[in-house]
Amino acid sequence: MYKNVDPKANFPQQEEETVGFWEKNDIFKKSVSRREGSPEFVFYDGPPFATGLPHFGHFVPGTIKDIIPRYKTMRGFHVDRRFGWDCHGLPVENLIEKKLGLNSKTDIEKYGVAEFNEACRASVLRYVNEWRTIVTRLGR
Repeated sequence: MYKNVDPKANFPQQEEETVGFWEKNDIFKKSVSRREGSPEFVFYDGPPFATGLPHFGHFVPGTIKDIIPRYKTMRGFHVDRRFGWDCHGLPVENLIEKKLGLNSKTDIEKYGVAEFNEACRASVLRYVNEWRTIVTRLGR
């Protein structure tokens, strides 16, 4: 009646199979598209701490944030999830100031505000693929 379960679970393999099934069958997109035409709810997924690679400490806040759009979906809303990036938060700016050897507002102005902003943006966006991988693996 039930499929035999291997007593020696291979969790990495199970994860790969599950994520592969989700991707092959567009499970997440299907869950969203089933609600097309329903009242809209937009969820802005606040920016992760984007000055480094994602790690285990990001899972709890991400899971807590994920509760809201899932709840709204279950309540019949068509939920549009928008993932944001904080390209100009203090951690990013401090990282770039240190990297470029800038010590004051005057230094930034001499360097060029537009160039400084682009350096901040590039610093954050270099981790986009890693974040997308983690978010997908979490079923978000």
